[in-house]
Amino acid sequence: MKQRILFVCLGNICRSPAAEAMMQSLVDSRGLHDEIYLDSAGTYGGHAGERADARMRRAAAARGIDITHRSRQVREEDFERFDMVIAMDDNNYEALFRLAPSREAQFKIFRFREFLRRHPDWSYIPDPYYEGHEGFELVLDLLEDGCATLLSEIEQK
Repeated sequence: MKQRILFVCLGNICRSPAAEAMMQSLVDSRGLHDEIYLDSAGTYGGHAGERADARMRRAAAARGIDITHRSRQVREEDFERFDMVIAMDDNNYEALFRLAPSREAQFKIFRFREFLRRHPDWSYIPDPYYEGHEGFELVLDLLEDGCATLLSEIEQK
């Protein structure tokens, strides 16, 4: 059965599309694209239809990661469509918890920090939008760590 994962941040223009693309790169490199479906969304819909932030696209491209996603807002049906809904930080986790249509849907919500192994001191994925280049690099480092752990856990099931 195909595993379906949705990554969520606020605007769906930095962290969550980068997580989706990072994870897709790992999935493709292991030949698992038929077994894992990925998407991303934001709890805020003000950027709907926009491409990911150019600074994030550039930083990711330097690592060989192509971010092609167009922003969209989380929808109630996402809780039915996806097996895991992974929030980048506590604010988005709480927003998802409120949006979830049922108790069962709430059990699908996770914090990305749960998958960090090489960066255990980070309790969230920081929003790099108002940061310089280093902020985007840090986010990509954290996403690389968490996505590798997440994929490993999926493979072990």
